[in-house]
Amino acid sequence: MKKVLVTGVNGQLGYDVVRELDKRGYEAIGVDREVMNLTNSEEIRRVMNDISPDGVIHCAAYTAVDAAEDNIELCERVNALAVKDIAKCAKYLDIPMIYISTDYVFNGMKGINQNDVDEVAYTIEDNNICKECYLEYTEDDKVNPINVYGRTKYEGERYVRDILDKHYIVRISWVFGENGNNFIDTMLRLSKDRDELNVIDDQVGSPTYTKDLAPLLVDMLESDRYGTYHATNDGYCSWYEFAKEIFDVAGVDIKVNPITTDMYPTKAKRPFNSKMSKEKLKNNNFRTLRSWKIAVKDYIENIK
Repeated sequence: MKKVLVTGVNGQLGYDVVRELDKRGYEAIGVDREVMNLTNSEEIRRVMNDISPDGVIHCAAYTAVDAAEDNIELCERVNALAVKDIAKCAKYLDIPMIYISTDYVFNGMKGINQNDVDEVAYTIEDNNICKECYLEYTEDDKVNPINVYGRTKYEGERYVRDILDKHYIVRISWVFGENGNNFIDTMLRLSKDRDELNVIDDQVGSPTYTKDLAPLLVDMLESDRYGTYHATNDGYCSWYEFAKEIFDVAGVDIKVNPITTDMYPTKAKRPFNSKMSKEKLKNNNFRTLRSWKIAVKDYIENIK
């Protein structure tokens, strides 16, 4: 394999994937919407056939979760139908494809009794939320997305599985990287103008540092251990705990208040539980990603 096509090159993950491929001596061809418009099937086919890559890592997506609720058709076109087009091209070229998916394919209720959701939310002030009760999702767990973004990403998964044998579906969450805006950047920016911040404490997941994920994706492309994988940095936290760690590492003195999901309403519903098991990576002899806390420290040191 010599030539690899990377979509979403101007995003956080695409940027780091291209850097990793370059480092390993591949001809990395990164494309963005100006080169390969994901709303145009003919353009997708033309670009892929012209480049004729030996593999494709599809990082591009419609990721504006709240806006997706009002832009359903566009979200479906980019996150599902474009994936179908790319998968068909990959099958025709007989090349492997990596599709980046999300924790949002799940409803976030594993380990949580639906009847207890209100109780979970309202016990935050007593520091009595049983976040440890949230159970890890495995790759084989039933999906049940609760917003448009999650539904369209899962539709993309289905197209990849149905069309292509040589595929990797990689579910990630809470992404941060150096080439774009993310939660860490937002927290540090807001801290410049405020004395305190309210951050949600009943949604739990794992941050994913694109610099750590990119080498794993290239490892996958170099193997034939196809399938669906969960790949985030090691460990779990709430958004509140994530924010606290960011400010501790950055040496920012600010008061952070834990709040509940119902205290910060958004257009799209978010899952409470985004814990995803990474055992399948280990069982298939793939590298696992380092602790999210170490990754946050590395990121903040790099952006100073």
